[in-house]
Amino acid sequence: MAGIGARIRLLGRALAAPPRALRTRWRGWSRWRRALVVTLVAAAVAVLPVGSAALALRLQYAGDPSPEARTRGKDAVWLGHAWVDGRKSDADVADLARRLAGTGVRDLYVHTGPLEHDGSLPPSVHPRARWFVEAAHRAVPGIRVQGWLGDEVKPEKDALDLEDAATRDRVTASARQVLDLGFDGVHFDMEPIRPGSRGWLALLDQVRPVTAERGARLSVAAPQIDPLPFQHDIAIALTDHGKWWDQAYFAQTARRVDQIAVMTYDSSMPTESLYGGYNAYQTELALEATPEDVDLLMGLPFYWEDKWGHWGHAETVDAGIRGIRLGLGRYDLDRKNFGVGLYVDFAATEQNWADYRSGWVR
Repeated sequence: MAGIGARIRLLGRALAAPPRALRTRWRGWSRWRRALVVTLVAAAVAVLPVGSAALALRLQYAGDPSPEARTRGKDAVWLGHAWVDGRKSDADVADLARRLAGTGVRDLYVHTGPLEHDGSLPPSVHPRARWFVEAAHRAVPGIRVQGWLGDEVKPEKDALDLEDAATRDRVTASARQVLDLGFDGVHFDMEPIRPGSRGWLALLDQVRPVTAERGARLSVAAPQIDPLPFQHDIAIALTDHGKWWDQAYFAQTARRVDQIAVMTYDSSMPTESLYGGYNAYQTELALEATPEDVDLLMGLPFYWEDKWGHWGHAETVDAGIRGIRLGLGRYDLDRKNFGVGLYVDFAATEQNWADYRSGWVR
């Protein structure tokens, strides 16, 4: 079973042209020629045995997770905006502290934005941010509170332009603003960033020294990694939506941060076994691309939706954890800088928290 993930990657590469050659050729083709290729690929995919892909993921989900594939005390949870806008009280912080007691959660990503489309951060959107940071530190000693900043991104959305140097300067100033409030780090969640964006990498290079000089953390939320080579190119060509990153771009991002959290939800997987197998495979791909000294977190869905892209009966916390444990055990069981990210506190149920504790913490 240990080689299933590698076999999937080899299969994809065997069906693809050399990466650099194909990318160069693709970018040089006219729009009509790209459309023709996409049509042919889509037709080919439609007649391929879908059962083969399902079987591969199901095999990823087979076997027993290692007993040692458990929390390393590096987990995180995304917290909603209510913690910084005045809706929460000291009693709520006390409840949060009780919720986190005995878990592996070390980092809180609290929504402190959103950023304006020009990259600035109005203080009026987080009037109680300093209060929450101080209250959380008192209630949960050792916890790290990171300011979660984000926005939609060009070219897919008419919003933040990370290719613009002035915009990146304003985002950097917003990061300083968050650190001035006492936060222990800055967490970026900007979507959808397309692989190859130089502006995104330039922003990380610009902000990393700012957090480092304060002894703070720089973390990011990252898309899932291409299950097969160039899947993101095909998806963008077909839908104009970037869902995945290629593994090389994921690695470029991971080398520039202290912590990277993979958003391994909204997978479109229709059953628990396929979702769990998909998580196992994503875990292996991410481990392969992330430096040992960078915290890698795999996301878990602490929310319920039932629609195309996210089937609630399939994307369960239990299946996600089992898949993550299988991937960790097969690829790098001794990795210390590893955890799970819980998305998101305001939609979480008691069952979500119970599954996290029983499947990952105990």
